[in-house]
Amino acid sequence: MQTPRWVVFLIDTLIVSFSVLASYLLRFNFDLVEIISQSFTITLFTILPVRILSFVISKTYSGLVRYTSTKDAMRISITIISGSIVAFMVSVLLSYSFELPRIPLSIAILDCIIAMATMIISRFVVKSLYLEHRNLDMDSMLENVVIYGASESALTTKRTLDRDAGSNYKVVAFIDSDDRFKGKSIDGVKIYKTSALEEIIEKHNVKSLIFANDCPSKYKKNTIIELCLNHNIKVMSTPTVNNWINGELSFKQIKNIRIEDLLERDPIQLEDDKIRMEILNKTVLVTGAAGSIGSEIVRQLTRFNPKRIIVFDQAESPLYDLELELREKLNFENFEIVIGDITDKIRLTETFEKYRPEVVYHAAAYKHVPMMENNPSQAISNNVKGTKYLADFSVKYNVQKFVMVSTDKAVNPTNVMGCSKRICEIYTQSLNSMFQTKFITTRFGNVLGSNGSVIPRFKAQIEKGGPVTVTHPEITRFFMTIPEACQLVLQAGTLGNGGEIFVFDMGKSVKIIDLAKKMIKLSGLSLGKDIQIAYTGLRPGEKLYEEVLNDKEKTLPTTHSQIMVAKVREYDFSIVSEQINDLIALADCRDNMKIVAMMKRIVPEFKSENSIYEELDNLNAAAKSNDAELSSEETTMPVLEKDYQKKSRIVYSNKKGFPIGKKFSLIH
Repeated sequence: MQTPRWVVFLIDTLIVSFSVLASYLLRFNFDLVEIISQSFTITLFTILPVRILSFVISKTYSGLVRYTSTKDAMRISITIISGSIVAFMVSVLLSYSFELPRIPLSIAILDCIIAMATMIISRFVVKSLYLEHRNLDMDSMLENVVIYGASESALTTKRTLDRDAGSNYKVVAFIDSDDRFKGKSIDGVKIYKTSALEEIIEKHNVKSLIFANDCPSKYKKNTIIELCLNHNIKVMSTPTVNNWINGELSFKQIKNIRIEDLLERDPIQLEDDKIRMEILNKTVLVTGAAGSIGSEIVRQLTRFNPKRIIVFDQAESPLYDLELELREKLNFENFEIVIGDITDKIRLTETFEKYRPEVVYHAAAYKHVPMMENNPSQAISNNVKGTKYLADFSVKYNVQKFVMVSTDKAVNPTNVMGCSKRICEIYTQSLNSMFQTKFITTRFGNVLGSNGSVIPRFKAQIEKGGPVTVTHPEITRFFMTIPEACQLVLQAGTLGNGGEIFVFDMGKSVKIIDLAKKMIKLSGLSLGKDIQIAYTGLRPGEKLYEEVLNDKEKTLPTTHSQIMVAKVREYDFSIVSEQINDLIALADCRDNMKIVAMMKRIVPEFKSENSIYEELDNLNAAAKSNDAELSSEETTMPVLEKDYQKKSRIVYSNKKGFPIGKKFSLIH
């Protein structure tokens, strides 16, 4: 309820009347006889009308007292001081005109100070009482929050919550792992050790926890988050100081913790100097540059001062978005946007002829397992043919290094997509032994937040109220953040001498069902109450467990602790090129069974799972067992491989020369 203006005006009038009396009492040591003899009445009726007039002019009574600010205090001060000056001048004029006693200067000064102080203090007292009363009423409505950290950013976070009208949080404790802060306080709030968090949650009925920028190690952070999720505590974080708005933290910048934050690991230590030597002043072509991986590779490359980045993709709108980001956010201008398809030889010819790239990062590919399982011809046309064309042009135009982005699904593939990427690996590896271009392959698992990953899908399902769909309760996957994966791609490019397949340390595999549950909790919802999880069954070509890429029996270490070299067999270029040319030609017929059968010939370890193409594996196994006349060498491979056992009749000019012969051409 608001106090009427006339009441405020009346109170102000009483205050200035009291200030005149107080001034006389102080000036004449509370001697009432002396006060009366000094014409107190004349002074009062000289000052009071001036004060009333000044209040009307300045409208000091119109503001809401409970929201008094420093601006209001300044306005009151100016009104009182100017009123005192006017009253004193009026008093002087009256004394000359009518020989009335004038206001003593000491009284005028005392009255000014007392009136000004009393009016301002009274307003702030009312404001404090109102806020205290409101806080008492709202305490039951506020959410108790704990802030992790005991630094300047933690204090800033608390004060941001306190001052923001949109904040409904009350900070009840700070926690920090540093023993030096134990028992101390920040802004009147006590600091506790991290080990006391569970006790604080129960004691204060804590609803939220905020990481105030100075976060602990990833392991400790994840432990704290797990504890909070188990107690249905909402977890939030502040941005880094560099991202504060005009150097100040805004309440709106305090965001909920993402699942990506929970799964990420300690930062990768990159050998920036080596990467810079590879990229500095060179023209770099990135295919699939509009995608999640390709675009991040482009962003990472801008740090190393390339001469030019050729941003190549067929997706127009995402390319435009990337162009704006490079110019406006990263302030990078040394790039060219090329809209094109890696299966378009004319467009590739134009690109290589015009820009003459020295390094190629090949990230363009079809990656969705179920879709490629239903469309093998497109998997071959885009992934295999596109990679072949790009690799062949790289040889023709003397590219120094070709780095291909592959997938963990190429390891003992169980689906068409994984097998198509394995065929790409085989082709580029075999090229490496023949030509000057160094061909390097990088393999990693799922990346958080990439196009088609489970994270965006789960987020969308949670926003719609569910259900969250999981294919199988036991399915697991390896995860890595997009920046982390792309950093390792650049680092692997510096380690390769050509022909290697680098695999990344993906950490521990994650159960998808656990991922879904954590995302539901991070959204502040209750599983089974607010949202449900539904099992849909494995999709075509999908398997429960991905291969362990960093198995010591299958890999060799490198100078970088998170990058290993896979142990894989070498392939004869002449045989591989013939097989792949036949496969590309067969893809045009759109006979899925024939296409997949030939893929299995090229990659004998390709065994379909949860797919109609398991029929081919069964036929192959039956044929092997019935063919008793196969040699011991032949029995190590599927019988369908027999057609490719004939040695090629192609003659080569030298190890690094182009092949001569009618049966083969590099770009065909």
